[in-house]
Amino acid sequence: MDLSIKKIELIAWLTGIEDESLINKIAALKKETEADWWDALNEEQKQDIEAGISDLEAGRKKDFFEALSSRLK
Repeated sequence: MDLSIKKIELIAWLTGIEDESLINKIAALKKETEADWWDALNEEQKQDIEAGISDLEAGRKKDFFEALSSRLK
């Protein structure tokens, strides 16, 4: 059976489900199969984000437009 046909059949089946516990199980399965965006980052990107959070927590921050204009110069 073609994959696109299987998907359509699953969608049709899913729209007819009334059992909330089954919907919750399907939602949990969906969540398990989705990748966490953080895991897709390399170490340098993670360190940059963590440094930015530390700066914000320490009160070191810039207005968005100020930061943008300094990059455009």
